[in-house]
Amino acid sequence: MKHFVLTLAALAPGAGEPANATEAVVSRHDFHVTTDDGMRLCVRELRAPGGRPRQQPLILIHGARVPGIASFDLAVPNGSLAADLVARTGRAVYVMDIRGYGCSQRPPELEQPAHASRPVVHAHEAARDIAAVVAAARQRSDSESVALLGWATGGMWAAYYSAQHPERVADLVTLNAIYGGSDRHAQLGPGSPNSDPAHPDRINPGIGAYARNDANSLLPGWDRSIPIADKATWRDPALVAAYQKAALDSDPQSFSHNPPAFRAPMGAIEDSFYQASGRRLFDASSITARTLVVRCEHDFWSRPEDADAFAHDAVRAAALRVVTLKGATHYVHLDRPERGRDELLQEVVSFLAN
Repeated sequence: MKHFVLTLAALAPGAGEPANATEAVVSRHDFHVTTDDGMRLCVRELRAPGGRPRQQPLILIHGARVPGIASFDLAVPNGSLAADLVARTGRAVYVMDIRGYGCSQRPPELEQPAHASRPVVHAHEAARDIAAVVAAARQRSDSESVALLGWATGGMWAAYYSAQHPERVADLVTLNAIYGGSDRHAQLGPGSPNSDPAHPDRINPGIGAYARNDANSLLPGWDRSIPIADKATWRDPALVAAYQKAALDSDPQSFSHNPPAFRAPMGAIEDSFYQASGRRLFDASSITARTLVVRCEHDFWSRPEDADAFAHDAVRAAALRVVTLKGATHYVHLDRPERGRDELLQEVVSFLAN
């Protein structure tokens, strides 16, 4: 079955004027793919002029709330992990939006009141979306396999796909991803606000199909995880403003609310709830890719037990490296270079070069 349909015309212009020297050597092209179950997804391709042919493309996968461009390609200094990886690796990099996020097609439940349906967009659907983008990236790069990098829930989705389709993934990077390593979690799982009061080990079905998130909701977890009072010395206020704006701009309904708020499907939270409860959605022993597991010391999402459990299970991985970035936060790729971002880039670039 054919997994994708490419559009020939760009959907939107590039991200604006170059924010730094890296930006000046990166070109962007936006296009659509269609999944095998008929969902239309948005993808951005970033390339360096004269990039090496037949090199495995790299696909970046966002997390549970904020879509791809806001997560990985902000037009401010140090705001584009995607552009930095293009410049440092020479690979084509693809930034995708899972269904229900950004400019990708939204399931019909997102057009209804949130509490009219149970949570939507789960890992098996995210894996279908990744499959469609993998097919397009392989065709456009003339490569048999790809590299995947997923942040938070995106890391779980990337690993889930890699376990289903090991022949398609040569390199896998998970950043702050949960993997059922424990049945206790400070924010998710049994006893958390998302837990069913009548059945604490189950998700509360009343959380709805999606949640609306305003700009201020993006900061409390980030603020708490920065271990100093002056947050501006840890993260650039201009980058924070760009991150908030891009998240709001990703949803055409955002500005019909006061305050403006974008929709995010809650299926990712349901899946993460069960991962946080010690139940694994997939088995890492099916993964054969070279694998880099990155966890940040001050992450509030993944736990050390998740990295340990993944490493224990990943017995068929062609290579495995587990790294803890000391002093870094969940948002390390959006923090200032000296606060862990440079170290993250060095780890990923070195891993992909081997």
